[in-house]
Amino acid sequence: MTDSNARPTPLVAVIGGGPAGLMAAEVLAAGGARVELFDAMPSVGRKFLLAGVGGMNITHSEAKAPFLARYREREGEIAKLLQDFDAEALRIWIHGLGIDTFVGTSGRVFPTDMKAAPLLRAWLKRLREAGVTIHTRSRWLGWHDSGALRIATSDGERLLKADACVLALGGGSWARLGSDGAWVPLLEQRGVEVSKLRPANCGFEVAGWSEHLRGKFAGAPLKNVTLALDDKAPRRGEFVLTEHGVEGSLIYALSAAIRQHIEQHGQARVYLDLQPDRTLDKVAALLSKPRGSASMAKHLHRQLGLDGAKAALLRELTRAEDFADMVRLAHAIKALPIELLRPRPLDEAISSAGGVPFEALDKQLMLHALPGTFCAGEMLDWEAPTGGYLLTACFASGRAAGLGALAWLKR
Repeated sequence: MTDSNARPTPLVAVIGGGPAGLMAAEVLAAGGARVELFDAMPSVGRKFLLAGVGGMNITHSEAKAPFLARYREREGEIAKLLQDFDAEALRIWIHGLGIDTFVGTSGRVFPTDMKAAPLLRAWLKRLREAGVTIHTRSRWLGWHDSGALRIATSDGERLLKADACVLALGGGSWARLGSDGAWVPLLEQRGVEVSKLRPANCGFEVAGWSEHLRGKFAGAPLKNVTLALDDKAPRRGEFVLTEHGVEGSLIYALSAAIRQHIEQHGQARVYLDLQPDRTLDKVAALLSKPRGSASMAKHLHRQLGLDGAKAALLRELTRAEDFADMVRLAHAIKALPIELLRPRPLDEAISSAGGVPFEALDKQLMLHALPGTFCAGEMLDWEAPTGGYLLTACFASGRAAGLGALAWLKR
């Protein structure tokens, strides 16, 4: 016998099948909602899978304070999201899917098999068992005049009247995987102010490398170096020379500061230390040793182990007369200036900055301008370096949006 006074099960639409959307769907289903998830691509989690190529870095084991500092200007907002679902909670959640994790030597956390696909398969199985309906090749087109969600499918447009909606549409990078930023005008038309999407964790262009450097060293790594911007403390790591300039993990770690400097001053100068384990005086002393009939290239190799891409870049960014003065050359080796003109295009970036500002949302990630509509993931206006920080915040924000939608439905 049916209770005529029973409230119907609320329907929540989740738009976007990345980590934030999937996490929101899991929380909603566990909270008793009927969940339909829509993704424009032929399958969900495409960017998540590609990010796992070469090793699925899911989060980081770093202590809380430096971990939160990675989120820069949005540290406070992200800290609130991570209060109940931090890096350790994320690891426990992954273990609940039957996937073990380990901490690498860098402090990064990986699944034991280093792959994203088994994690995603286990997760999707759990979501389907929880009753989540996943629709692929279903692109969200905004709202109908009636307030219903417009969904473009292979069978034509569908109108869906949902009790609440979670938007987890990603940023603007890697459009071929679904993060194309097409949602920006849809929200702006509804009165939501959106910060311009900009490349983050990206490469940068220089005025132009010589034909020799491009032809012989594009793609070559520079390992065990440090890089500094302005008077900030240098960071150690490695990066890669490209046809257009530079990219790689060390560049990504500084990309937010470099991009902001370019936006303010038109360009940014970074200083590269090719010999971070030797002092300036030591480098100068080694260079000043007699080289006899040996070429300068052999002298650099013999005294400093400097050759390949490092030696080529030194030649590229110094003048011929610098090689006649060992003190001046030592200064160049310890602080080689590289002028960066602009970021590479947004679609090449690993992630994006900009998006829906937290000021447009309440504490439960609901849009002030659109009650019942919540936002999560990379479409929010925050950024972080690679190293597991991006995924951690995406998972946490998806969970927070799902909980926020459940609270909204109860009200």
